[in-house]
Amino acid sequence: MLPKKFRLKKRSAFIATYRTGNSYHKGGITLFCGREKKDDIPTKVGFVVSKKIHKRAVKRNRIKRLMRESYRLLLKETNFSPKYLSLVFSASPKLLGKNFKEIDEIMKKLAALV
Repeated sequence: MLPKKFRLKKRSAFIATYRTGNSYHKGGITLFCGREKKDDIPTKVGFVVSKKIHKRAVKRNRIKRLMRESYRLLLKETNFSPKYLSLVFSASPKLLGKNFKEIDEIMKKLAALV
């Protein structure tokens, strides 16, 4: 689980991140980037899986858990520190059949772009 200081919680923060227009897409995950940061404030992260992906919450939550764990390991292993204040990872239906290794590879590719 991500520590609280890394979590994006408020709806207004998600909307502000979407409005910046910076986005990257790889293998079923779209990454939206917020404003660039100037201080040593930690980057806040949110994970979104829409009901359009799957109607069952169990499936949506599994995808979110896998993306969250991949990001947590990325922070731990490589001291990854993006140059943005906020990041939102949004899933597409392509992720439904993927396992953790495949999602982890996609997340690392996206992290390299940021």
